[in-house]
Amino acid sequence: MGKSKVLVVGGTGYIGRRIVQASLALGHETYVLQRPEIGLDIEKLQMLLSFKKQGAHLIEGSFNDHKSLVEAVKQVDVVICTMSGVHFRSHNLLLQLKLVEAIKEAGNVKRFLPSEFGMDPARMGHALEPGRVTFDEKMVVRKAIEDANIPFTYVVANCFAGYFVGNLSQLERITPPKHQVYLYGDGNVKVAYMDEDDVATYTIRAIDDPRTLNKTLYIRPPENILTQSQLIQKWEKLTGKKLDKISISAQDFLASIKEMDFAGQVGVGHFYHIFYEGCLTNFEIGEQGEEASKLYPEVEFTRIDEYLKIYT
Repeated sequence: MGKSKVLVVGGTGYIGRRIVQASLALGHETYVLQRPEIGLDIEKLQMLLSFKKQGAHLIEGSFNDHKSLVEAVKQVDVVICTMSGVHFRSHNLLLQLKLVEAIKEAGNVKRFLPSEFGMDPARMGHALEPGRVTFDEKMVVRKAIEDANIPFTYVVANCFAGYFVGNLSQLERITPPKHQVYLYGDGNVKVAYMDEDDVATYTIRAIDDPRTLNKTLYIRPPENILTQSQLIQKWEKLTGKKLDKISISAQDFLASIKEMDFAGQVGVGHFYHIFYEGCLTNFEIGEQGEEASKLYPEVEFTRIDEYLKIYT
């Protein structure tokens, strides 16, 4: 059986562009939805054209034109949606319901991977307001997929290294702190960190794998499960410089939410669940899930020590 044809929706986004690159690199005939909504965003257009130069097919379609979505998904076997679900960029998760309708009508799609790539929303029913909206909306999309009997794989990729490693998991910055670092509690809650390029590789590996059909793919190789304290120690070893550490209690951390705008409040809630509760690692993967590094041991994923070196 040949490799599946892949359509990426949201291909110019932060994770989407990596999914496109991984799909091409792994030999899949790759289509990228080109939406008229990009307007005069020249950078997005140039990215789309660069994909075309690399062999991807650009296919026009709009969420405001159901027929165009149906025609787009009819061209492929697998649809991967990577629309943003973070509030400090853009938040469009429920637009995927239109994509679900198109896939249902087309009737040919062998696998749909909705926009997830973070925490497992099925485990976040207790999440704090207002951040829980992200998980609630992902669960609405999951229900629509399953009600329509569309074959799926859900990808839980945990903490993107670009947002959580180089900054030593500091809120509201993306570069390493120079003098002091805030510890969440005692800093000893285990967290799973992943290079975004590796997330894309594992995602594409899974699309034709019967072992991931109608299951959740957790990307959390044991080597990349660290506490925040261990992450900081690795940075201090690399730089040869000790940072002053300031511990923040859970109570004080949650109290800071009052001073934030909506996007900040969402971020504080998510950080709380990750760094105080340990929501990424405090459970065993059951029968409805698979761990990516176990399925694909041949994939050479980036270890955190290596990732940190680009910031030195």
